[in-house]
Amino acid sequence: MSDNDIKLEIDGREVEVPAGSTVLDAARKLDIEIPTLCMDDRVDPAGCCRMCLVEVEGQRRLHPSCAYPAAEGQKVATHNDRIDRHRKGLLSLYKADHELDQHGRPVSRGVHNRLADYLDTYGTGPALTPVDAPRVARSESLETNPYIQFDPESCVVCGLCVRYCDEVEAVSAISLVGRGSGTTIGTADQRSLLDTSCELCGGCIAVCPTGAMTEKPSVTRLPQLQPPKAPTSKVRTTCNFCGVGCQLDLHTEGDQVVRVTSPKPGTTLNDGNLCVKGRFSYEFIHHDERLTQPLVRGEDGQLHPTTWEVAIQRVADGLRQVEARHGTDALGFVSSSRCTGEENYLMQKLSRAAFGTNNCHQCAAT
Repeated sequence: MSDNDIKLEIDGREVEVPAGSTVLDAARKLDIEIPTLCMDDRVDPAGCCRMCLVEVEGQRRLHPSCAYPAAEGQKVATHNDRIDRHRKGLLSLYKADHELDQHGRPVSRGVHNRLADYLDTYGTGPALTPVDAPRVARSESLETNPYIQFDPESCVVCGLCVRYCDEVEAVSAISLVGRGSGTTIGTADQRSLLDTSCELCGGCIAVCPTGAMTEKPSVTRLPQLQPPKAPTSKVRTTCNFCGVGCQLDLHTEGDQVVRVTSPKPGTTLNDGNLCVKGRFSYEFIHHDERLTQPLVRGEDGQLHPTTWEVAIQRVADGLRQVEARHGTDALGFVSSSRCTGEENYLMQKLSRAAFGTNNCHQCAAT
């Protein structure tokens, strides 16, 4: 134990954590599950969803473990009758305001729904009547953006998407609007996201615990590509739109990509963040006009399919002809950040070793 460590007890088990840690941090170190809806390690804790309340010995009230500081000698309970009663009552409130499927679970929109998981795990108290509260009027222009769909009826107003947009992306495109039980997520003057500072990164979708924020392509256009749907699988890969090398997960149904999600924060170099290209620019994979074979221009001026051998020979002949007429410095080689590091290395080797020119570049400048 270092001088900066503190020792406390959680559910009868002793743990040491660095000073400044929260009770939730200490519980995670012991692999003790504490449910959270509004918590993400990339933003400051807010303690607003109240799912993570725990009992601290000597304290009259339950406290949010995500924001409550761990202290020397604390004794914390994460499960007892009082906490379980609170969680069931809270989940009853959340459930009452949600559209439910035939099994009594919140309607799934194809994204992971932590609220539904917690309903299955912790159960609920008495069935409650939904609150019939007026929502802030939403303009049709809010729906004009092509990528992000928001369903206010599935929102638990945890504010995590708002805090992510502010603290991680630093664009503050969305905010909590309205008052009381009519509070919802909106934009300034209810403008479309396209008319705000929104970068359409989809981070709000990634952090949303209920699926209220969803990808439009996956719930509108793409499900019709391959009826009936094949079982969904997930494949980890590297985004090739730029030289950063962000990791992402491709969700496929059969041989079609239907969704892109970001890995768990803290596990990859992009820390679970993606840009608009990485998250949404995957429809080209199945586009009718995607090039799937080399083309060369014939004597009729039109492009015709050919083999790689013929195409590469045509390129080599053209480069040699330019070199013969105008010299080596008339040649330039431009590669792409969508290529691998090895492929970009070969391109500059072709430029310098084969043709003797330093006129080579690629957009990531790596």
